[in-house]
Amino acid sequence: MRHSGIAGQLRRATVVAKKNILIYYIKGPVIIFGLLIPLFLFLAFMVGNRFASLPFLISGLLAMTLFFTATAVSPVIFPWEAQARTLERLAAAPISIPALVFGDILASFVFGAGITLVPIGIALALGMSVSHPVALALGILIGAVCFSALGTLLSVPPTSSPPNIMMLSSLIKFPLIFISGIFIPIETLPAWGRTIAS
Repeated sequence: MRHSGIAGQLRRATVVAKKNILIYYIKGPVIIFGLLIPLFLFLAFMVGNRFASLPFLISGLLAMTLFFTATAVSPVIFPWEAQARTLERLAAAPISIPALVFGDILASFVFGAGITLVPIGIALALGMSVSHPVALALGILIGAVCFSALGTLLSVPPTSSPPNIMMLSSLIKFPLIFISGIFIPIETLPAWGRTIAS
């Protein structure tokens, strides 16, 4: 059976994205991992670093929420599908592999970009204003695409055990927080930290 054109593959990719959101994303652990862990890290840095301004910390909360949410499930979608024996069905369906991967990235993108409304709402409730809304929107969109693609890239090692992939993704994601300048400015890091960050 021949795959249809680009429009047909895009339709199928959106169906895959919708399926992923309904099955994997709208669950308690994803919300907890995407919102509560960034919130607790934000509170820890806010209490521990009294010299950082609130706008700096809120922008870090926004970036971390986007990062954790966009990479929360995308690394384990393929292992879950392999474990449930549904990956073979998807591979046999009239959808190309790039469209299938795009559907996974699209689901992470939509969910990650949507959840960032929570820290934006917190910032607005605290009386802050967005001085460059276009730059903020572009940053969120570009970040959501990059983080979603990173999450999908982490799902590449062939395994049908989601915990193995979660361990690998945590080993990559958590160190990135501390060398990215989200809560600790890069110029205040020690020399080895600045070297790794650059």
